[in-house]
Amino acid sequence: MYLIKRKRVFHETIFEMDIVAPRVAQYCEPGQFVIIRIDKDGERIPLTICDYDRELGTVTIAVQTMGASTYKLKDLNEGEYVHDFVGPLGQPSELVTDDIEEVRKKKILFVAGGLGTAPVYPQVKWLHEHGIDADVIVGAKNKDLIILEDEMKAVCGNLYITTDDGSYVRKGLVTEVIADLIEKEGKHYDLCVSIGPMIMMKFCVMTTKKYNIPTIVSMNPIMVDGTGMCGACRLTVGGEVKFACIDGPEFDGFEVDFDEAMERMKLYRTEEGRALLKYREGDTHHGGCGNCGGDR
Repeated sequence: MYLIKRKRVFHETIFEMDIVAPRVAQYCEPGQFVIIRIDKDGERIPLTICDYDRELGTVTIAVQTMGASTYKLKDLNEGEYVHDFVGPLGQPSELVTDDIEEVRKKKILFVAGGLGTAPVYPQVKWLHEHGIDADVIVGAKNKDLIILEDEMKAVCGNLYITTDDGSYVRKGLVTEVIADLIEKEGKHYDLCVSIGPMIMMKFCVMTTKKYNIPTIVSMNPIMVDGTGMCGACRLTVGGEVKFACIDGPEFDGFEVDFDEAMERMKLYRTEEGRALLKYREGDTHHGGCGNCGGDR
């Protein structure tokens, strides 16, 4: 059992929790994720790591209510427990694993959409702790859905906020902000990291490609089981089959087949769709976990 040490509600549909999980906190890095189960009969929920404190032994998760399990999680309060909290899983951000001196040479732009702000934050914070200040664009449908604003301001070089309805700071899409920074403010970037809804990342990549800015995207939105066993997060990257939960969740955005991934997401929602995908993809449907037989 894992204690909920702190809970903060951003919006009626978005909240964060600090979970006491010392072993996970000791080893996790920005870009990775955890799997949580609320009770012994609950479903597995993969969630990207929003923050961590190795001294306190806590890991912070940010959640948007979608289905029954996330609503059950939202109903829990400080002092209560979740049944399972497993991690860290997935691969850390390349910014963490690459040579730090090479990273220092880069001008980095982060683009966060909605809840994507949560996995962006630990990466920006890690860079800041190593003397590197990155620019950050945060976009959301409206002001109420902007999260972690003060926390992000404290660790980034410049924070640019935009809302679809114009209810806060400026009106427009994150792609418009990218264009304005480059064309109107003369900004130069060597790398972009984009995390958010699939459609946002797709158009972000289309925009950065025009400016020849290498772009990393996180495919955590398509993860379901988190172990490669279910086949949900199968995608094509550079013509090769990959699995977000095992090989990612971060990939070269220029190489990701977004249209295929989004179509798979639609099919995977129904039992018939899942059966069709399994039939079409055969031995490549699963992630080769070695346990479920999907790799044979």
